[in-house]
Amino acid sequence: MTRYVTLERVGKTLDAELSLDASGAGRAGSSGTGAADAGLGAGEVGDLEQLTRALVGITLQSLEVLGEEVSLPQFRLLLVASALGRVPSSRLAEAATLPASSVTRLADRLEAAGFLLRGADPRSRSIVTIEVTAAGRDLVARVVERRHALLAAVLERMRPNERDAVTRAARRFTELSGGAADLSGSGPLPL
Repeated sequence: MTRYVTLERVGKTLDAELSLDASGAGRAGSSGTGAADAGLGAGEVGDLEQLTRALVGITLQSLEVLGEEVSLPQFRLLLVASALGRVPSSRLAEAATLPASSVTRLADRLEAAGFLLRGADPRSRSIVTIEVTAAGRDLVARVVERRHALLAAVLERMRPNERDAVTRAARRFTELSGGAADLSGSGPLPL
C-alpha cells in the first residue's frame, strides 16, 4: 500500500517548524545564537524566514500536478534520476542519498507506473541500470514548468527595478549560502 504525503500535512509541518514568536523562540533548530548575535536585525532574518516559507509554498503548489500519480519520495527519486540519465542503481542511490533497498522499492513502483525503465549494464549483467522514460520526463517537466509559472507570476507583479533587485539579491544569497542550494536535489523535499 502506497502512502502519500499530502501537501496540507507538509504545509502544517512547515508552519510548526518555521513559526516564530516575538522573542524568536520556537524556531526549529534554534541554538540560542541568532540575528542579534550576528549584528542583524530581527526583521531582516524574519523577512528571510518569510521568503523561505513563500518559496517552499510555491514548490509545494508546483507538486500539486502530481495528483496521486506518484508519492513525494517517488517523485524525488524520479527528479534525481532525470538529471542523471541512464545510471547504475547504486549511483542513483548515492545521488539521492538513499539506501539501495529504498531505491529498489521506489523504482519498483515507478517502473510499474511506466516512469522508469530497468536494464543491465552491457559490461556486467549483474549491474542494474535505471533510466527515466518519456512519461517520467514529462511528469518532471510538468512540475518544473508549474514552479516556473508560479515564480514568474510573482515576478510579474513587481516593478522592473524590484525584479532586478530581487534577482541580484537571490543570486548573491545563493553564492554566499555555501552550497545549500545544491542540497535540494538530495534533501528531504524535491526543491
